[in-house]
Amino acid sequence: MKKKLLLFIMSFAICFGAIVAPITVIVRAEDDELIQTTDESAETSESSVTSDSEPFDVAAKAAIAIDPVSGKIFYAKNVDEAMGIASITKTITAYLTLEAIKNGTLHWDDKIMMSDYAYELTQNPEASNIAVMNKDETFTIRDLFNAAMIQSANSAAITLAETIGGSEPKFVDMMKAKLTYWGISDAKLVNATGLSNSVLGENIYPGSAETDENQLSAKDVAIIAQHLISDFPEILETTKKTEAIFDEGGESEQELTTYNYMLPTLPAARDGVDGLKTGTTEFAGACFVATTIQNDFRIITVVLNAENAENDDYARFSETSGLMNYVYGNWKTQDIALKGVKMANHGAPNKLTVLDGNQKSVEVLPAENFSAVVPMLDMDTKTTIAFNKKQNANVTAAIKKGQKLVRVTFSIKDDLGYLPNHDGETFYLTATTSVKRSNAIKVMWNHFVKFINDKL
Repeated sequence: MKKKLLLFIMSFAICFGAIVAPITVIVRAEDDELIQTTDESAETSESSVTSDSEPFDVAAKAAIAIDPVSGKIFYAKNVDEAMGIASITKTITAYLTLEAIKNGTLHWDDKIMMSDYAYELTQNPEASNIAVMNKDETFTIRDLFNAAMIQSANSAAITLAETIGGSEPKFVDMMKAKLTYWGISDAKLVNATGLSNSVLGENIYPGSAETDENQLSAKDVAIIAQHLISDFPEILETTKKTEAIFDEGGESEQELTTYNYMLPTLPAARDGVDGLKTGTTEFAGACFVATTIQNDFRIITVVLNAENAENDDYARFSETSGLMNYVYGNWKTQDIALKGVKMANHGAPNKLTVLDGNQKSVEVLPAENFSAVVPMLDMDTKTTIAFNKKQNANVTAAIKKGQKLVRVTFSIKDDLGYLPNHDGETFYLTATTSVKRSNAIKVMWNHFVKFINDKL
């Protein structure tokens, strides 16, 4: 009787477990628990902590804040509408310049002479520029890059574009192709600088109108900035400078000064800000794509057409700082896994069954430290960690030490979501030891036994 009762209880437990599995734990900011799931298809519960305060708003036509690592969006306002971006355009020019240097088709010390078009633009007071004293003087790519990114010198950006593309229109075609490759389909680009065509005279993109300007959405700008600092983090060595010397020792030697007043010692300075690019035209208004790092947590922010900029020179910086405060007040980084340490109580597999090996199992542990951005209070989110293999799942020998065996996906589901082509972050559990494949006879025997058992 006792045996029957015991069997009944065990059967009930197994069935009940099958019904409720996989287990999901709700994120609660107050106890810093993380949702963990044992299956990638598992549904998750939602935290219901909400704020009673007025919703945060950036005083600008559009704004966005993102995590450059995962692409998680922290704040979004009118992020899909294409609008003027002015000299923020130069972030694309900078990317293609750095890409050409990486590919070896361009070198920092290469010396370039400005075209008549670029030189004449240096004499135009309507365009932010450098003072070039001698039309026949040559400048290094490094100097031109610094001038474009620090002082927003338009002739420097045009010279880079003409050098890389052969002409500015051909370079614009390269810009468009790069944005298309990144999934940006709503871009309107007519030059490499962000100036209004009205300033460029006859030197405008074929088929464009005299008053056309470059237009992108705030989300587009965030995507570009993410690629720029992810693929070429050295860009920050330039954009964090408040000043630099152009053409040192040459006829046109001069000091470059930044328009990014959030950098150290400047009027709107904020600790951690090290980029990225301002932009201003009458059409675009006052714009700023920024990046900052605080407590090892980097974010990218975009503010397009800041309100009251005509009366407040610092409007875009004030709104950017407020947006940064909002993100850091609601999100934080948290360790999810530590290298070589079991993910205890997370439903993570720590041992897999080895088929055809000279040992029956292999231990798996995180290959590297992994941390992610998680919400603090006042956030409605669904946060999960999912494993593509469960405890004691089968793997086949041979297995090498350090081989990736379990894919772990960390994701956050909420109304804002991620940038396109992003849906979370991935890391791996790897084999702690090597497992050799058994000899052929033993492997054949094991397969024969399995075949017979499957038929029974």
